[in-house]
Formats: sequence, C-alpha cells, structure tokens
Amino acid sequence: MADAAVDVVIFGASGFTGKYVVRELLKFSKDGSRRVALAGRHRAKLAAALEWAAAPASPPTFPLLEADVDDPQSLLAMCRRTKLVLNCVGPFRLYGQPVVAACVEAGIDYLDITGEPEFMERMDLLYHQAASDRGSLIVSACGYDSIPAEFGLLHHLKQWVAPSLPNSVDCFLQITSSTKVVGNLGTWESAVLGVSSASDLRKMRAKTKNSKVRVHVPGAPAKKPSLLYWNKHLSLWAMYLPSADSAVVRRTMSTAASGAPPSIAEAEDPNLPAVEYARKLVSIPVHFGVYSALPNIFAVFKQLWMGISVICLAAFAFGRRLLLRFPEVFSFGLFHRGGPSEEQVAAARFKMWFVGKGYSDSKMATSSHAPTPDLQMTTVVSGPEIGYITTPICLVQCALIVLHERRSLPRGGVYTPGTVFGTTDLQQRLEDNGISFEFMSKQNI
Repeated sequence: MADAAVDVVIFGASGFTGKYVVRELLKFSKDGSRRVALAGRHRAKLAAALEWAAAPASPPTFPLLEADVDDPQSLLAMCRRTKLVLNCVGPFRLYGQPVVAACVEAGIDYLDITGEPEFMERMDLLYHQAASDRGSLIVSACGYDSIPAEFGLLHHLKQWVAPSLPNSVDCFLQITSSTKVVGNLGTWESAVLGVSSASDLRKMRAKTKNSKVRVHVPGAPAKKPSLLYWNKHLSLWAMYLPSADSAVVRRTMSTAASGAPPSIAEAEDPNLPAVEYARKLVSIPVHFGVYSALPNIFAVFKQLWMGISVICLAAFAFGRRLLLRFPEVFSFGLFHRGGPSEEQVAAARFKMWFVGKGYSDSKMATSSHAPTPDLQMTTVVSGPEIGYITTPICLVQCALIVLHERRSLPRGGVYTPGTVFGTTDLQQRLEDNGISFEFMSKQNI
C-alpha cells in the first residue's frame, strides 16, 4: 500500500487533536470504502496514534506518509497521493500556509480546524484565485470553530418565517464539565499568537477593504457590544468574546451579498429549488456577536484575568514566552501542556444560545425611522466537548460531504464553511452524530 492513492489524508494525525480526528474517521472507514492515510513528521508516532485511535480493535492498514511543513516537496508528494487533506497542524499562523500552497498546486481539496482569523483571511487573499483556477476547494474553520456558530445561525434564521425579519443575533457560549475543563498547549499557543497578530489582521483588512462587499442589515444599526453584563433572559453573565466565529460569519455574509459561488451541479443545471432556498437563508444579513456565558462572578474574574494577561503580554516577545511557558498560571489551569485526560474530554459539554432580535413585520425594518425590534427568538446548539469530540465530528462530516457530494460544492476557491456547506445536509449529519439544534422560545419585546 506504500504507493497507493487514497481518498483522504489526515495531516498531523499524531498530534493531540489529530489522533481524535483519526478515531472519528475510523467510524466511517471500517468497510474499506474510504481509503485513508495518515501523515506527519514521524512514522512511528503515526503508527502509535493509529493504534490508540483503533483500540481496543487492531489498527487498520493505513499508509503512513512522512511529510513536514519545512519540506515543501514532501507536502506536494503527500497531496499528489490524495483527493483531500484534513490539516490538524497548528498554530496555523506558523504552519498552515505551506499545506494550503501544496494543496492548491496539486489541485486538491483542503479542510482544517483553525480558529485564527488572520490566517484564514490571509489564505483568502493569497490563494483564492489560484485555487479557483485549479479547482482546489480550501475551507478553514471546519471544527468547533466555526461549524456550530455558522450552522447554529442558519438554524436560527430558519425560525424567522415571513413576514418576520431578524436584525441581530448574539451567540452566548457556555462550556461545562462534571470534572474540570482543560485545553492543550497548542490551542493556548494559537490564542496567544492570534492576539499578537491582531495588528497584522487590521492592516490586512485595511488593504482589502475596498474589495469586500459591504453587508447592509435592514433596520436598526448595530450596537456597540457590551464588555460585560447580566443577561436576564439566560440568567448568566455575558462577556464579549472577540471570537473567530464573528469573523467567519461576516465573511459568509459578505460572500453571499456578492453572489454565492455556484456549485458544479448548479453551473450545469441552475433550476435547483432546494439549493436556491438554502442560498437565500445564507444571504440573510444580521448583526452578529459572540459572548461567553458565565455562571458567577468567580468565573467572570477568571476569564477577565486570562483575557487581560494575554492582551497585555502577547504584544511583546518576552510576554509571549511567559504566556507559553506558564499556561496554567495565566489561564487559571484551563490550559496546560499535558492537555486533558480522556475522562476530562468525556465529561465536558458545550451549549450555545442564539438570541435574535428583529421585526414581526419586515416592513418595519425598511421604514425611515428604523424602529426598535419588537420580536425575540432563541435557539440552542449543544454537544460534547469542543476541542476533541465536537471538532473531529464537524471536520469528518465536512470531509464526507466533500468526498461524496463534490458536485454540490463550488468548483474551487477559498471559502468559509457556511458558503460551502450551507446548501448541504451538514446540520442533519451533525445531529445524527450527537450535536443538537433546538428551538427554545419566541416572544414579543
């Protein structure tokens, strides 16, 4: 099997998140219908990760490919062996671009699990045209960042039946555990580097501002987000979160406003009503924000300490070294080098409330006075631990759609998950695998 072509390669399969992705994909590869390979720097570590993921069963005979981000030819050789790469090697700001470049050069598809806006938008700027020309589909944020947010928002928008019209939707995230919530060092490093690169992101957005389509939201203008407040509706403290989800959702809405890219099938048959309905949902513009939902003042204090520490220190090389050397101190134990145990992973869950405000009659939004919204809708997305259970579920289901429904997707380009998968059955797939989408309430305000 050493030289056999495969359908999908998991790059970074021996990493902390990568091995959970391997375990998730194994559930859908037992019949041998999907040819899978694992790739990384060390063949022995890949073999150990495969054995861990398959336990207690014997590991399958997957090709183990040696590839390194510092060796472009090894990445290109990996890409020429497959149709699709699932990239689990972060921080993506440091290690992601060579993998994207190799996938575009080889003309194959690419999905990753990053939550780093600067990386995602830089890949869009640098590779969108080449990926479109070569038929290479490049989609970032296919894990917890930002599938639950994008598809939670789409689920929420479905509840606004005409003549009602949404104006704003705020997402409130709560993570709970029966033991202790723990993240690994790679996630912490990505967060630290993300804050340190904030100025780079602002400069890049300033350069591309004129090329982006401005999204017009009918009705009341966006309100400046509150840093911290008590949410009476949810009975939780809400703290503003500068999340990747907000950036991804805005990119999806901007793409939709400029005309969402047609799928391969649509280019051949434009009369597809089901796809057209989904495209209309994707294109509904709203003001969107993300908040942490915290149960008490102690939780608020911990998150404030972590946020202030990262913001103050990440801008300096010495500060970054401190943050990365002592993650337990600056995160109140939320992140540490060893990462979570399997028991801690199994004990954690997430819940996201989507609280939308809008108009009972869309005519109100188009009046010259832009009245205050009079209708509130609440929906919920919930599921298992975000980093090592929900992320692999999301990534693998996106991969299965790419592998088996490629004609329903754009031919090529750099896009968000909502743009690419918004017209597919991804929500149903997620529900079938333990992530729930629910309607909570509708009320006049």
